[in-house]
Amino acid sequence: MEIEVAVAKVGKWATSESGDTLEMIERPQGGLSFVLVDGQRSGRAAKAISNLVARKAISELAEGVRDGAAARAAHDYLYTYKGGKVSATLNIVSVDLASSTLVLSRNSHCPIIVITPDGGLYLLDEPSEPVGVRRGTKPRITELPLVAGTVVVVYTDGLETAGARSSRIFDVPEVVRELVAGGDVNAQRLADSLLERALALDEGRPHDDISVLVLHIADRVGNGVRRLALRLPL
Repeated sequence: MEIEVAVAKVGKWATSESGDTLEMIERPQGGLSFVLVDGQRSGRAAKAISNLVARKAISELAEGVRDGAAARAAHDYLYTYKGGKVSATLNIVSVDLASSTLVLSRNSHCPIIVITPDGGLYLLDEPSEPVGVRRGTKPRITELPLVAGTVVVVYTDGLETAGARSSRIFDVPEVVRELVAGGDVNAQRLADSLLERALALDEGRPHDDISVLVLHIADRVGNGVRRLALRLPL
């Protein structure tokens, strides 16, 4: 097997910086973790908060701390630093080779979409609180086997609220179902398509930061070479 991961993100219209932060780290015992944080509000203040939370989570994961404990540590750090007055949503997506599982950690009201190898789609949408506000906040943790054909879609709330100002509703799970209906899943194409539809609903002027992370477990192709590509407008 091999994993294919893609991200598409854009900042709020007419705002200097996106309040969303994405980080990646190799796990000490094998595998990768992706941390996606949405800081409260938008702009530089939100970016500072999301950077703080992401750095704390990444530093814990780099030391071999388990995902749930890393999320709780990030919460405790933000809660102490800001006195419980500032929040952030936090998602951690990990390919854990030590346990041969896909670990999904969620502190967000946005669901995580999971597509199974047989084409089924379900939501990880149990009530979950953002980090930083309520003492003792814990993440929702889901572990899945590493099986080729599995797709995971994680996103910040700017995606599902796209079009809200014009009373248009973006049904993200239904759109994902439509985009993968053919069975030929490409992570970058899926992430780009979701972002493009959100931008169309917002008429090219996103009213919130939008980030989409797609992870696809595929059958292994090639000779084991690892590749990473990045496109960042300056």
